Amino acid sequence: MFNHQPTISALSLGDLKSLIKTGEGTYLEFKRTISNPEKIARELCAFANTKGGILLIGVDDNGAMVGVTSFHEEHYLLVESTDFYCNPPIKHKIEIFELGDREIVLVKVEEAEVKPVYVQVGKKRYAYERIKDKSVRVSREKAVLLENSSRTEGITFNYGPNEQKLFRYLNEYEKITVNEFSNLINLNKKKAAQILVNMVSIGVLNLFSSEKSDYFTLSNKAF
Repeated sequence: MFNHQPTISALSLGDLKSLIKTGEGTYLEFKRTISNPEKIARELCAFANTKGGILLIGVDDNGAMVGVTSFHEEHYLLVESTDFYCNPPIKHKIEIFELGDREIVLVKVEEAEVKPVYVQVGKKRYAYERIKDKSVRVSREKAVLLENSSRTEGITFNYGPNEQKLFRYLNEYEKITVNEFSNLINLNKKKAAQILVNMVSIGVLNLFSSEKSDYFTLSNKAF
């Protein structure tokens, strides 16, 4: 289990202002307060599935340092976010920056060693990642790719008729989705996706994610 006890931040007021000035992005997210533990879990898991990051609680979207009036309430909801919704648990530290009679809460999240980290909601679970300043739900294919990145055993790849069709398609159209590949080789989407994900894992394809859909392209390693 991880220690949820907060510590006093070593940042100066100038340091904190400089951090906030960089704006929300891949490694930084602002929240005025915690209104929904599940939504906060999405932000934390997204950081863990990407490169880590910092969640600032008590900071408005425009960067204004409004602070929180009751750290204990925020802390209770934060612990609920990490312990009840994040699966597996994330590595993080909680720091407090005192701002007069209010406080700014810094949640520093480490990149997960084992990915993906899921937000568990009942029997359903979803993985998220950071894309610019947003925490975006990843596709099933991206979740498998994150899992593959944590595996130690090798991933096999066979260059057969399906792969030949794929390369010919990509040479002409440059990118392909799982649905398009499934139709191209007349194979169900799950198996088609597995072929694409394995090829990304060994560096033959690139996977690009967006809020709308994922697509695959040839990488520089493709033969």
